[in-house]
Amino acid sequence: MNPFLEIVAGHPVREFAAGDYILRQDGPCDELYVLLEGEVEVMRDDVRVAKISESGSVFGEMSLLLGGPCTASVRALGAARVTTVYEPRAFLASSPVASLHIAELLAHRIDALNRYLVDVKHQYEGHDHIGMVDDVLSTLMHRQRKKKH
Repeated sequence: MNPFLEIVAGHPVREFAAGDYILRQDGPCDELYVLLEGEVEVMRDDVRVAKISESGSVFGEMSLLLGGPCTASVRALGAARVTTVYEPRAFLASSPVASLHIAELLAHRIDALNRYLVDVKHQYEGHDHIGMVDDVLSTLMHRQRKKKH
């Protein structure tokens, strides 16, 4: 069993039907969700950015860590079961294994994005607008956290 699933095993489980939203972009995002069964789609600005069916996948972590509303919508594509972690900041603070799992998940996403941008840069080398990809890569690699007032 996935060690992360063992850690969240005691948290409440919710069931969603096809078409139900687990999270809505720009809405409140106060919980962390972990997919147990089913398939969901992740959408940003009504564009599907991922289709996920892997047990142990996490939703709501970006908003949790950034301290804002949901950055994307997550909708069940069929019957889905998820674990809901209430008070997720306290949960992550109390569990190094859970925190490491989230850090690894985010690192994989950043790595995939960087690989994609480098591939785009190679494909469009010699075109005038390729400087945009350089700007995006530079921003991703060196962006400083905005301070909250």
